[in-house]
Amino acid sequence: MTSKQRAYLRGLANDLEPIVQIGKGSLTPEIVAAVEEGFNTRELIKVSILKNCLDDPRQMADMIAERTHSQVVQVIGKKIVLYRPDREKPKIVLP
Repeated sequence: MTSKQRAYLRGLANDLEPIVQIGKGSLTPEIVAAVEEGFNTRELIKVSILKNCLDDPRQMADMIAERTHSQVVQVIGKKIVLYRPDREKPKIVLP
């Protein structure tokens, strides 16, 4: 993914609300399943990490992306934005 494509996706993600929150239980199979379910209806997902989670947000983003076959768009503070295009009908067309 190029920096121009990443910047475009970051702009789209500004208005998104986090659909998954990760707490003190850290990254569990249920969290990964919730992200997978989110990708069934969306291509761009925002994940929030709560203050009581002591893990590094960047490492968590990489693990979630690896397990869901998605790409990390950005990690800012405790917010993660992930992107995975729809296989049949992509809604987001990257420049």
